[in-house]
Amino acid sequence: METYSIFKDLAIIIIFAKLFGILARKCKAPQVVGEIIAGLLIGPSLLGLVQQSDFLTRMAEIGVVLLMFSAGLETNLKELMKTGPVALLIACSGVFVPLLGGALLYMGFYGMAPWGSEEFYKAVFMGVIMTATSVSITVQSLKEMGKLKGKVGTTILSAAIIDDVIGIIVLTFVIGFKNPQSNPGSVVLSTVLFFIMALVVGFIVFKVFKKLDERYPHTQRIPILGLALCFFFAYAAEAYFGIADITGAYVAGIVLCSIQDSSYIDRKMEVSSYIIFGPVFFASIGLKTSIDNVSAGLLLFSAGFVIVALITKIVGCGLMARLCRFRFQDSLKIGVGMMTRGEVALIVAQKGLSVGLLTPEYFTAVILLIIVSSISTPIILKLLYTKEKEGAVA
Repeated sequence: METYSIFKDLAIIIIFAKLFGILARKCKAPQVVGEIIAGLLIGPSLLGLVQQSDFLTRMAEIGVVLLMFSAGLETNLKELMKTGPVALLIACSGVFVPLLGGALLYMGFYGMAPWGSEEFYKAVFMGVIMTATSVSITVQSLKEMGKLKGKVGTTILSAAIIDDVIGIIVLTFVIGFKNPQSNPGSVVLSTVLFFIMALVVGFIVFKVFKKLDERYPHTQRIPILGLALCFFFAYAAEAYFGIADITGAYVAGIVLCSIQDSSYIDRKMEVSSYIIFGPVFFASIGLKTSIDNVSAGLLLFSAGFVIVALITKIVGCGLMARLCRFRFQDSLKIGVGMMTRGEVALIVAQKGLSVGLLTPEYFTAVILLIIVSSISTPIILKLLYTKEKEGAVA
């Protein structure tokens, strides 16, 4: 493919994403829904105007990293500390229930598998895919509604970060049981070391940025250095600790969320994110979808996979939130907010493919889950908040 053709792809993505984003907003739905539908329309499944490429994949990755950095900048640190223990419980429940549901679904379709067999690990791995939570779409939706900084939004973000870590540990344990050469304990150690590094380095960086902010307030060097910190934490998380880059980016945002110019940094980040990186990321979800070689049996399994994945997240996270004394409406919002799957589910699925725990045809179910959860979550969240607002007025 010619190098200059990437400009054509970007032009098509930006035009269609913004056009469908506006249409979605006119229909009282979040813009991200329109951007995802735009990606599906222009992708290989329908019009075929744009093909998925390594370049677009990298652009989308930058988009989600910037989005999570922005989410970290908008985090209320005091509220985060307050919701931390609750978020841990919600995350644990949000991992266990889908893990169990996914394994039972696979065994329900293909028969009960004896403990320790190849089929048993394949069944468990289906549950592992379901444990992954990707809140980038939820974050954007909550930001559009002005609800990101509230208790529910902060709890969802906190639980999702913990969920990501637990999911990685569960994935490593499953692979470790299948492959004796793998050492699950090393991932636990790496995770602990990452957060120790984040705490120590983050405290030093916070002090440095605070001094810079006092000496050079509201200058462009502050957001430029902030962006560098975001990319460094994202890189360090993946390269040295095996943690998802979005976790590193979110932590970088949290490090800077308490300085005076945190909102100024956030505004500067949103310019590039809103214009190009965000649309590419959300459109890429639709671009990755392919409907070739889909059988009736696989479609039936995929439908069950999507339904079980969505319901188990809502039940697992929502029920635990309710037990932690959230109101029913807020518990439901937390459950719905945690049910989105995205790049993390794809990473987990690809890892399963490489170690023989997943065959290529099941990617259809994973992609379908990502699309359905990505489109339905913003719509349901908006309905829940709208209904609550109408109830309050009444």
